[in-house]
Amino acid sequence: MRPLSYTKPKPLLPVSNRPVISYGLEQLAKMGIKDIGLVIQPQQEEIFHEHLYAYAEKKNLRLHYIPQHEQKGIAHAVAQAEDFLGSDSFVLLLGDNLIDDSLQKLKDSFQQTSAHGTVLVTKVSKPQDYGIADIKDNMIVRVEEKPVKPKSNLAVIGAYIFKSSIFNAIHSITPSARGEYEITDAIQWMIDHQYDINYVKTTKPTFDVGTIDRWLKANQWMLKQHGSSTDAEFLDEKPNNNVIIPPVVIGDNCTIEDSVIGPYVSIEANTIIKKSIVRNSIILKGCHIENMPYEITDSILGERTKLFGKYMNDNTIQVVFGDESKFFLSSDKESKDKGSE
Repeated sequence: MRPLSYTKPKPLLPVSNRPVISYGLEQLAKMGIKDIGLVIQPQQEEIFHEHLYAYAEKKNLRLHYIPQHEQKGIAHAVAQAEDFLGSDSFVLLLGDNLIDDSLQKLKDSFQQTSAHGTVLVTKVSKPQDYGIADIKDNMIVRVEEKPVKPKSNLAVIGAYIFKSSIFNAIHSITPSARGEYEITDAIQWMIDHQYDINYVKTTKPTFDVGTIDRWLKANQWMLKQHGSSTDAEFLDEKPNNNVIIPPVVIGDNCTIEDSVIGPYVSIEANTIIKKSIVRNSIILKGCHIENMPYEITDSILGERTKLFGKYMNDNTIQVVFGDESKFFLSSDKESKDKGSE
């Protein structure tokens, strides 16, 4: 996710103009959970508070920031929350994952059985790339991380409910080959010590917003689900000589003139776009795009990026810029006639 992750933690990167972690907070709120522990690097508390305070207030959520001084895996992160969680059962969500399905059936399955853990799984086409669950009699009998010869195509995907017995497992496992305390190893320890772990299957899309491509796909999916959200002026047929092709999301205080926007474009607040074409892209706040000679597609522009050109033609450009980038691109008539750029 670099360079974008240099200036903002991955869970705060926007999907359809909302921090990806806010979708997880919404899932927890719908489950009736009000106290939420966020395990973060200590220096990140201010930026998380800045992005999430208003949303948490609106949903009546109480956010508790739990420092993780070293990043040693998911199970290690859970261990940092042991004092906060105490003996309570709890939901564990990964902050940079987006799960479109309701988690209520995960809660129902956990409460209706004596299992010490319930795990959300989904079918995947390449099980070698995931933590894979081996199933027998509606229980998970083995979890294997990135197996060479997978025994199923059901991947464990970032949503769990555990009893406090998970801490026995976490304190008993050792780091994996990559030096991390893996949640899959903790789950396997529980299975090996006769703690039942069951599962719930989802057929709806899930996204790990950990690469540029998956971020764009997550943005596209959420725009499909929730449709366009723009100021009224942009919903007119052709305001300011614009063509808006839904679904798009346009933030507050944006100026768009003589441009084609969409489909699948998210534009954050205080952005200016003039005489340009933007498709299937994420434009963070405060950007300025003007007279671009290439169609911008499959791209992500960091905050306050400035792109300027001379005039428009039918070519395309795919880019990823970090915050406060500046770029000037031109294509004159003479070069175009010669077939060069």
